[in-house]
Amino acid sequence: MTYMEKLLELLKELRSDIDFENEEKLIDDGLLDSFDIISLIVEINSAFDVEISADDICPENFNSIKNLYALIESYKNQ
Repeated sequence: MTYMEKLLELLKELRSDIDFENEEKLIDDGLLDSFDIISLIVEINSAFDVEISADDICPENFNSIKNLYALIESYKNQ
């Protein structure tokens, strides 16, 4: 399973009602709330063995699966 597939699986477990593959404004359109974001961060940290810092918790990083994937990749490449 690729990182992208794993991330998509986590997102769908969190909110199966959202089309994560096509949605580009998860935060801006209010599709994910603060509780969803906290839950997602915990899951990402565990699943990908990364530690997302408070500085990276912003709408730009969480608005789409592509942005989330790029964030995870940036941590994996450190």
